[in-house]
Amino acid sequence: MRNCPKWTMHDLVTHLATVLSSTVAAITDRPADPLPPTDWADALGRWDGQRLAVREALRLPADTPVRSPFPGGGLLTVGRWARRLAHETAIHRLDAESALPEPPVTRYADVFATDGIDEFLTFFVPRRAVHQDGVVRIEAGDRVWTVVLRSGEVPELGDGAADLTITGSPDDVYRALWGRPHAARMVGHVALTEPLAAP
Repeated sequence: MRNCPKWTMHDLVTHLATVLSSTVAAITDRPADPLPPTDWADALGRWDGQRLAVREALRLPADTPVRSPFPGGGLLTVGRWARRLAHETAIHRLDAESALPEPPVTRYADVFATDGIDEFLTFFVPRRAVHQDGVVRIEAGDRVWTVVLRSGEVPELGDGAADLTITGSPDDVYRALWGRPHAARMVGHVALTEPLAAP
């Protein structure tokens, strides 16, 4: 895959099935599936089964609280899981398409991409410690986020003079934060994108 050179399509399907399995486990408070199968047909079957299972799990009311599988816990709801899966799937759709001989031109609507930027910065970023100091300003459409990085601490939204500014359309900034090909503009200390790098 052009977007993720170290991954095969089998890796992508296995990853998505594992994410779905973890989501179902969190919502239903049951153990996640064991290790994924190595056989391609079995991996596809697992993905399809987890896809159906998560669809049922997400039928619960959006404000239903669920346990958090992340270090430090914190309140999660079915609605937050649905949002997480929407963006996980959207980004990996781009990865799957990049494996095609002639990838389609997929662009996400501003409202969806803007929500994806916010979800990335408010859900993913605060769950990691960083080893750099700096301030990153992200501008997409009419939205602005300022992420403060302090070595040894989790990043947080705040204020300060930017050491790095990332600007562009919501779709391009969304891709930039996830480390996918993009046309966003980065001005300043570009190495500060490393602490924000998506898994």
